Amino acid sequence: MNREELNSTLDSLLNEVKSYQKKLDYDGKVSKINELTKTTEEENFWKREDSQSILSELQELKSSVSLYKETLDLINDTAEYLSIVESDSEIEEVRDSIKKVKENVDKLKREVLLSGEFDRKDCFLEIHSGAGGTESNDWANMLKRMYLRYFDKNNFKYSIISEQEGEEVGIKGVVIQVEGAYAFGLLKGETGVHRLVRISPFDANKRRHTTFASVLVTPKTDTSIKIDIKEEDIRVDVYRSSGAGGQSVNTTDSAVRITHIPTGIVVTCQNERSQIKNKEKAMEILKSKLYLIEKENLDKKLSELKGNVMDVNFGSQVRNYVMHPYSMVKDLRTNYETSDVVGVLDGDLENLIESYLRS
Repeated sequence: MNREELNSTLDSLLNEVKSYQKKLDYDGKVSKINELTKTTEEENFWKREDSQSILSELQELKSSVSLYKETLDLINDTAEYLSIVESDSEIEEVRDSIKKVKENVDKLKREVLLSGEFDRKDCFLEIHSGAGGTESNDWANMLKRMYLRYFDKNNFKYSIISEQEGEEVGIKGVVIQVEGAYAFGLLKGETGVHRLVRISPFDANKRRHTTFASVLVTPKTDTSIKIDIKEEDIRVDVYRSSGAGGQSVNTTDSAVRITHIPTGIVVTCQNERSQIKNKEKAMEILKSKLYLIEKENLDKKLSELKGNVMDVNFGSQVRNYVMHPYSMVKDLRTNYETSDVVGVLDGDLENLIESYLRS
């Protein structure tokens, strides 16, 4: 790019960054930072139960405000430098600065797209096979592999909380804990029914089969949130963990299944050898689900007051994966589609996720 094009690029980037000020609630965040800073300076601050959560919130706010201000300053400094540079090497420095600006703008854009209440949280991702036995169990396992590959490519930490194997192949269900920046925000759009169309490898006549599996993503809620779970409202069952066989099998009855009787929610955990730890993890997942239900009920009430009632249905079909007679993955909510089915099933979900967030 020549000098004129560089100036034009900087002007465009400046306008884009300024457009994010309101969307990011920059002024509101600055005000909140001042308020929380005063709180941390109070004499008995460290005796408060919520001191750590306050510090965490303050750090997140400062990071967001700093990124916006840093990007704005970098654009202005680069524009000023461009007005006085003469040599090719100095022009190259301007190009490098613009590259840095663009990286910051991408981060700001992500903050705008992921500004929901729970978007920064870690999450639990569940996959359950639909009706169809072997075929649907295999599809559930393919989805599990797809998400694990996505986690690996994006440096998310994850652990298998609970997994139920199919009778012959695949899995009937799995619960995965996912940890990383904006884990819930990025994955929340995966909730729903995923439909696969392919020539079944289990059909001797090579016929085309349609298979379904469901995905549910819930945020990992703050453990300081008060969720009242009465002892009489839950049933706790212990059983022997299932595993890959051999030495990896847990031979003690340490796996835990908790049923929340009023809602019918069932959670399981078997990845720990200690029954106590498995119960603690299962209760944590149950707490997250109950908190989400409370949040959904509140949102529904607010929507009714606004005259805009939306039926949030986790069982709604969200995406088709077609492998025969043609190759296509299509998100039914955004109409985004790609012919790279193999790439998507190998964890290349970025475009599908971004299309959902932008919608």
